[in-house]
Amino acid sequence: MRIREIQITPVAVPDPPLLNAAGLHAPYALRIIVEIVSDGGLSGWGEIPGSDATLAALKQAADHLIGLDPWALNAIDGVLEGLAKPDERGAAPWDQRTGVHVKSAIEVACYDLMGVSVGRPVVDLLGGAARERVPFSAYLFYKYEGAGGEFGFESDDSASGWIAARQKAALDPEGIVTQAQAMIEQYGFQSIKLKGGVFEPQQEVDAILALRMAFGPDLPLRLDPNAIWRVETAITAGKQLEGALEYFEDPVRGQDNMAAVARAVDIPLATNMCTTSFADLPGSVSHQSEAIILSDHHFWGGFRASLDLARFCKIFGRGMSMHSNSHLGISLAAMTHLAAAVPNLTYDCDSHYPWQDGHDLLVQPLSFEAGAIAVPSGAGLGVEVDRERLAQLHQQYLQCGLTERDDEIEMQKVQPGWTFQATRW
Repeated sequence: MRIREIQITPVAVPDPPLLNAAGLHAPYALRIIVEIVSDGGLSGWGEIPGSDATLAALKQAADHLIGLDPWALNAIDGVLEGLAKPDERGAAPWDQRTGVHVKSAIEVACYDLMGVSVGRPVVDLLGGAARERVPFSAYLFYKYEGAGGEFGFESDDSASGWIAARQKAALDPEGIVTQAQAMIEQYGFQSIKLKGGVFEPQQEVDAILALRMAFGPDLPLRLDPNAIWRVETAITAGKQLEGALEYFEDPVRGQDNMAAVARAVDIPLATNMCTTSFADLPGSVSHQSEAIILSDHHFWGGFRASLDLARFCKIFGRGMSMHSNSHLGISLAAMTHLAAAVPNLTYDCDSHYPWQDGHDLLVQPLSFEAGAIAVPSGAGLGVEVDRERLAQLHQQYLQCGLTERDDEIEMQKVQPGWTFQATRW
């Protein structure tokens, strides 16, 4: 089997006005869909966050992969590493490296193609399932009114439940609790994460305490200020949240600062911002900067790298969870197969999917039951892409005018003069 062609399609999916430390989500989230077609006409699919730089890097890589065997992942890695340019994660909450994104998209599509060719699910190619169902966490955001896109998700004033809740503003603890109740009722999630770093820290502490009051002592809660707090601020907030949080994600920036908070606060610290590459792992051990690492196959370079990270976590006593981004069903399926193959996945995974639900490109979207997704049993990723829907989302990309994610610019539209600060409180 050989790679005959690689189709690269940028798409845009409606995204609500969600707030975070870097600003405000644009009306559309950008994704790139990769289809690798074999000489026998089989297809494998991958999906990654979209940007002009990543799109250009993918197109360059595609020209060098034609004719290679999709099973020959080491050879493919060699080609991609030869093309990669030095890049950095950046200070924003999302990872801005193009090399790991390209590697991830290609590898996931190859695994899908490999699985389809032999009639086995991807999880089997990753070592087999350690679990049949993968649990996910409710992912809450402070947000302005609206549901993203040109017309929004739903405009029916009579809408109820999650359909109504994801249109409404949530700017205070009461609004966050209402959002959580609607999301959990719809999807059955059994843990909650709040994206913080938006308001004064005490307001976000109060939101966590309100969630604890609303849902009782047994539902795990997490808070992620996206590394925007000072050490003393994180310690003050953390002291109030001892006993209330399952884990405290990236309250401060950098391994030194994370270690200082970890020593002072009796809450496990998790990271997706201070330990984000294999080069960071020695520092993680020497500083003891976190207790939990949030993997992400998009940002660590694919499935195999993520499994290597899982082995590190097992050896060095780290818990492991999974970070997400504003994704569609291809990424959700890939996350599910990977999470199922990790024996030491110790926490529920993140998922933004409820914010994009109803705008997927799969013929049959994956569904949550009691907050978990059953590992697809079909060949490869076990999903089928709706090509007509893919074309519609591509047309939406062409029409929306966005080519990069820039939450600062979006925030300035509602708060003129607002600027991102790596450390704000």
